[in-house]
Parts: sequence; C-alpha cells; structure tokens
Amino acid sequence: MKTTMDPPITLELPLSAPDPAPGCGVCQALARQRAEALAAGNASRATDCNVEIRNHPHPTRAGGTS
Repeated sequence: MKTTMDPPITLELPLSAPDPAPGCGVCQALARQRAEALAAGNASRATDCNVEIRNHPHPTRAGGTS
C-alpha cells in the first residue's frame, strides 16, 4: 500500500501556432481552416489544423519529403 504522494505534475506551455510553409497549398488551406475554426470558437479543430501543418512533409524540414 502506497502511503506517499506522487510528485507534482509539470505542464508545459502550449506550442505556438505554426506558420504554413511558403508556397504549399496544403499548408495554406490548413491555415485558412484554422482561422475559420478559431473564428467559430472551435479550438479543437484549430489545434487539429496546427498538428497537420506541423506534420505536413516538406523538403526543407528534417526528414521531410514532398
């Protein structure tokens, strides 16, 4: 039986919104969708767009192809 407390949880600050890659239509479309989601108050969808922009591959990103 455990009688001690767990250590405190450390939360990091959220990542800032990524910039769409210049000249990439997919990233530009995701940035527009993100803006629309934020305007509609849908932070969950905006976060999904941020993740997709961050993970969209580009030749200039490490390990990326496209």
